[in-house]
Amino acid sequence: MPRLSRSYRRILLLLLALPVILYILALFYQAGMFYLEGKPRTILESLEWASETLTTTGYGRDSGWLHPLMQFFVILVQLAGVFLVFVAFQLFMVPFFEERFEQRIPTRLPALKDHVLIYRYGPTVISLLGELDRAKVPVMILEEDEPTARRLRERGRKVVLGNLEEEDPDLSNLEGARGLVLNGDDNHNAAMTLSARYHGFKGPIVALVDDPQRRPPMQRAGATAVFTPDHLLAAALAARASARISPRVGGVQHLGHHLEVAELRLRADSPLVGRTIAEAGLRRQTGATIIGIWNEGELVRQPPITTRLTTGQIIVVVGSHEAIGRLGKLASAAPRRGAFLIVGQGSVGEKVAELLRDAGEEVQVLDRQPGPGVDLVGDPLNLKVLNQAGAPDAQAIILALETDSATIFTSAVIRGLAPDVVILAATSRVENVSRIHRAGADFALSVSQVAGQLLTYHLLGQESFSLEAAIKLVATSGENLAGRPLDTFRLRERTGCSVVAVERGDAVIVEFEAGFEVLPEDTVYVSGTNEAVDTYFKGFPNTRAWPAVRPGSLPE
Repeated sequence: MPRLSRSYRRILLLLLALPVILYILALFYQAGMFYLEGKPRTILESLEWASETLTTTGYGRDSGWLHPLMQFFVILVQLAGVFLVFVAFQLFMVPFFEERFEQRIPTRLPALKDHVLIYRYGPTVISLLGELDRAKVPVMILEEDEPTARRLRERGRKVVLGNLEEEDPDLSNLEGARGLVLNGDDNHNAAMTLSARYHGFKGPIVALVDDPQRRPPMQRAGATAVFTPDHLLAAALAARASARISPRVGGVQHLGHHLEVAELRLRADSPLVGRTIAEAGLRRQTGATIIGIWNEGELVRQPPITTRLTTGQIIVVVGSHEAIGRLGKLASAAPRRGAFLIVGQGSVGEKVAELLRDAGEEVQVLDRQPGPGVDLVGDPLNLKVLNQAGAPDAQAIILALETDSATIFTSAVIRGLAPDVVILAATSRVENVSRIHRAGADFALSVSQVAGQLLTYHLLGQESFSLEAAIKLVATSGENLAGRPLDTFRLRERTGCSVVAVERGDAVIVEFEAGFEVLPEDTVYVSGTNEAVDTYFKGFPNTRAWPAVRPGSLPE
């Protein structure tokens, strides 16, 4: 016999209790009317009075009681009726109707055809969801937390509710899925991997783990690829901070064999300030191309060549490591000689410090709490502490704080203290990147962006880099653009995209002279909004996306 739901049990309890309560009240009323008022009433009349009082519907002939005890009793029952209507109804009736009319979340996984199954929703997979939506790849989310599952369902997501602690999920319908992404804790991720392989799933399984030491056993369990998002974020920040660290180590913003994306703040002494993009001639001088500009926290995508460069702007550029290095010298003040200052000794900060020290860099770690690897204990919002940590003279300051709100405030404080220092920030949520830029940071990267690029590669085989949702850089084959001069395709007018670079063997071409032709074996880098990139692929349906990150180029 099926077990009754909690709301059903509550309703049954209420239905059983009400007649008993009415009968007891009727007996008390009958006795009071006989002994106190001298007006005998039948049990049926007494029941009528009790129901009228509890439901607050009013009285018929019985009113105007004379005895004080009788008056007190009537008042007490009236209050009980109010309690019944306003409290008992909420406890018993509301849950019942909610269960009846609220859309149920399925608890069994349906047959998945070309879907990506994501186990556990969270900030780490937000960018991936956006990429999958733009690629029109259907997504199913297996979620253990019911409120989270309901919120996702309200947003139009396909959700299945399941708890690995209570039962092993039936993954027999996973065979037709495109891939499986595991974003739970390490133990549950391992359980999901084993269950998927046991049920015959042969597609890619990408696991995100908290502890990199669990990578080998997760692979033995059947995972195709295993990454630690916090360490990937740390590697990207370390590579961005130090020229001694190969950009390939970062694994995030490195594109193809030779290209990477960077963000550079224009300092007051930069020779670029006051000139337009056309006047600056950056492609000619450095080999790098501007694809966006952060202006007071707002990202301007593909700025026109007439855009004037001003102090404090953050330019988003694409080019080789060497080209970006040359542009960095033009954008920034003279190199500093201080140590790298890391604010925050969490998993990200600890890994950044390790990578920088391994590269031979001098590092200072500031944290509110003492611990291994912490050089200075203090409040990063305290100017005295920041001065003691060498913030004004630091080569760069990396913020690896626990919350985005703390990162925003600390960026503002440090920028006021040291206007020319480079501030790199780790963020939890991609939507806070613009706020951190407005606060004064030169570069902000979220764990969602890190994981999104990696997962997109492993699931879709696409090379792409997305900056917020405004700019996307995609590597494609040159097959559809070969055979005639590049400028004759009028890509900007037709699709909204621009070709920013062509990778030909070991060479990177960023200056396209009149009559320049793409070769079929070239890798062509196209930049534009997500909508523009979609339009580009529709206009060139046979264009293939090249793999983004080469195996072996990523930290564990």
